[in-house]
Amino acid sequence: MNPEEIYLSVIVPCFNEEEVIVETYRRLTQVVQSQGWRYELVFINDGSRDKTLTLLKQLAVQDPMVRVLSFSRNFGHQPAVSAGIRYCSGNIAIIIDADLQDPPELFPAMVDLYQKEQANVVYAVRKERKGESFFKLWSARTFYRVINSLSEVPLPLDTGDFRLIDAKVIREFKKLQERNKYIRGLISWMGFKQVPIEYSRDERFAGATKYPLSKMLKFAQTGLLYFSKKPLTVALSLGFISILVGLGLAVWVFASSVLRPESLVPGWASTVIMVIFFGGIQLLTIGVLGEYIGSIFDELKKRPEFIVSESINFDENVQ
Repeated sequence: MNPEEIYLSVIVPCFNEEEVIVETYRRLTQVVQSQGWRYELVFINDGSRDKTLTLLKQLAVQDPMVRVLSFSRNFGHQPAVSAGIRYCSGNIAIIIDADLQDPPELFPAMVDLYQKEQANVVYAVRKERKGESFFKLWSARTFYRVINSLSEVPLPLDTGDFRLIDAKVIREFKKLQERNKYIRGLISWMGFKQVPIEYSRDERFAGATKYPLSKMLKFAQTGLLYFSKKPLTVALSLGFISILVGLGLAVWVFASSVLRPESLVPGWASTVIMVIFFGGIQLLTIGVLGEYIGSIFDELKKRPEFIVSESINFDENVQ
C-alpha cells in the first residue's frame, strides 16, 4: 500500500484535556503530514467540563481535517473510543489517548509493521511506563494477568487501547451490539492477524490522570464480567469446596463423638467459624451472580452507548 492509498483515522478520546489538547493536535498533525498520508483527526469530547470543547472547535475551524464529536455528558473512555471507530472514515485507524503518554511518533512504525506483516491489528506493548507510581504499575500488571487467566480468549499483556486496526476490524466492530464494551478484549476476540510493537510510555504532557482508582476498578469489573464467564465457574467451585469442607467437619465431629468424646469441648467458636465461612461463600456467590444479572439488565434496556450532542466537520450530521 503506497502512502497515497492510506487514509488514516486517528481516534482521540478527550475528557478535560484543555492543558494538552493543542499540543496533541500539533504532534499528531506533524507526524501524519510528514508521511504524506490522507488523514482525519477524530476527537471525541467525552463531556469535558473545562475548555476542551472550545479549543477543539477552534482547531476544527482552522483545520478541516479535524473532526469533533461532542457527547451530551461524560459517558466514559470506552464509549468515546467506540464512537470514534463507528464514525471514522479511514481504511485504517489508530486509537490514542489525548494525554501524549502514547507517542504519536510511533505511527509510522505501526503502519510499516501493518504493511510488512499484512496484519489486521498492530497493538502497542508497554515495555516501560515512565512517571507512574509503584501502586499503578503493580495494579496494572496484576489486572492484565488476572483478566488474561480468566478470559476464554488470550489477551495481550501490558497493552492498552493504543493500537492500529484495519478496515476489516472496523467493519466487524461496528456490528457489535454490546453497550458496555471492553474494547481491547473485543478486538482480541475478533481474531484476524494481530502483531505487537513495543514502546516506552511517557509521562503525561500536562494535567492529571482521568483514571483514578474508582474508575480503574470499574474498568476492571467491566473487563471481567463482560468478557469472561469464569467468575461464575469460580463461584460454583467455591460452593463445592464449602460443601466438602462442611461434610468433612461433620465427619470429624461424628467420629470424635464416637471415638474421643472427651476431645469435644463445648462452645460456640467452631459454630461461629463455620457460619462465617459458609455465609461468606454464599454472599460471594450471590454477589457474582448479582453482577452478571445487573450486566444483563443493562443490556436489556438497550439504551444507546452514548449520545452525540454536536458534530463538526463530518460529511453528515452525526446524531
